[in-house]
Amino acid sequence: MAFDISVEEFAARTGAFYNVEKRFLHATGLILRPDGTVDEAVYSTGPIGRLPAADVLKLIDYRSKP
Repeated sequence: MAFDISVEEFAARTGAFYNVEKRFLHATGLILRPDGTVDEAVYSTGPIGRLPAADVLKLIDYRSKP
C-alpha cells in the first residue's frame, strides 16, 4: 500500500495508528465497498484483533444479500 513514505505521512494520509516512540504502524484491516469507501475497519495495537479471511468472506456475503 505504501513505499518510500514516512510513518507519520502514511498515518496522516490513511488514518492508520502508529507507535510514536518506536515509529511503526499498527495493524489496520479495511474492507472497502465497490465505490472505494470503507465498509469496515479494524485497528489492532497487539497480536489479536486482525481480520481473518473467513470472517471477511462471511461479512462480504452478508453485505451482498438484499
